[in-house]
Amino acid sequence: MTTQTLQKQQQVTNITSQDFFMPGNLRLGIDTFHTLVDEVKKLEVQKITIISDKGLERAGVVQRVLDLIDPLGLEVTTFTEITGEPTFNLLKSAIRYVKKENSELVIGIGGGSALDVAKATAALADKEDVSPYLNGRETVNSRSVKCILLPTTSGTGSEVTMNAIFGDEEQELKRGLVSKCFLPDLAIVDPVLTLSCPSRVTAASGVDAFTHAIESYVAVRATPLTKIYAERAMKLFSSNITKAVHNGKDLNGRVGMSWVSTLAGVSLANAGVGAVHALAYPLGGKYHIEHGVANALLMPFVFEVTGTTCTEEMIDVATYLQLGDFNNNPHNALDAVVQYLYGLLETLDLPTSLSELGIRQEDLPLLAQQSSTIDRLLSNTPYRLTEQKILQIYEKAYEGY
Repeated sequence: MTTQTLQKQQQVTNITSQDFFMPGNLRLGIDTFHTLVDEVKKLEVQKITIISDKGLERAGVVQRVLDLIDPLGLEVTTFTEITGEPTFNLLKSAIRYVKKENSELVIGIGGGSALDVAKATAALADKEDVSPYLNGRETVNSRSVKCILLPTTSGTGSEVTMNAIFGDEEQELKRGLVSKCFLPDLAIVDPVLTLSCPSRVTAASGVDAFTHAIESYVAVRATPLTKIYAERAMKLFSSNITKAVHNGKDLNGRVGMSWVSTLAGVSLANAGVGAVHALAYPLGGKYHIEHGVANALLMPFVFEVTGTTCTEEMIDVATYLQLGDFNNNPHNALDAVVQYLYGLLETLDLPTSLSELGIRQEDLPLLAQQSSTIDRLLSNTPYRLTEQKILQIYEKAYEGY
């Protein structure tokens, strides 16, 4: 028995007890969107609110949902005030709207922003005072409003996670809310809904999904079960992301990326993510950089540092990405993975430096200070990142490669 095999067996033996969370029902497949009407009928509700964004409303996607459930004769209203990545103020508006309408079911359709608003709204609509939940003093432990989520992008995995991310306008940063009540009663993942997703959004959201997979794979809280989902997500990513971005009508590529998003989301929901997300949050909060773009750009610079403590996992990742067999050269695996991540930015036409995004160099110390306080994510990273080390990562990412 090799030392490597023995180490992996010991890792399995040493796993502590951990629950595994999924939506009440997960349905993935072509044209599964049309099963929504039957599922709504089963819930026996009378009042529904559809939560989506302005772009999908203009594109007629919201109307498609309305037309689909119209024969049921239910009272249906829409909340489509989402125009970008959501803030806590927007969430409060959505909660007030659903309370006013006395909705029994929230249907969220869209990208991660719309889904985060939808599931958090459903979980908080029955709470008299939502402030303790939004500021993190209390965790949502119950939900009386039903929730169905339908993603139109492949990336955030929001339809299968317990996380919802919002901008804190006062503190100029992003904060995550976490609750098992954010898991929907039903997630319907129909790859056909992603066919019209623009290439830039496809690239950013797709790499976001990969970030979920690789970070959860090396996470402190990872288990053999979560790694199964992350492993499959990474394998599918490498063979589908380019097709989905540069040939968006390729249904096979879209199906593959739908699986990537969902599988990585399940792994994220249970193992969590780490430093890449911690460093990305301040960029979204202060500069309103798209979450997927921030993750994609920072990922190689972060892993160049943190990957030094997880050599075995880097060998695995290199194998999943078809970069070669590094079992006999284990310390070369990290460099191969990092170079792949750098190249990914160019292949997918994504920004390659923080300066390219308009980040001011004088703001880097503040960004480092803010991200160094996100212990929920940094403590899940198998490398102790100090504020100074985080600043060094930002400085290197500012220059690019």
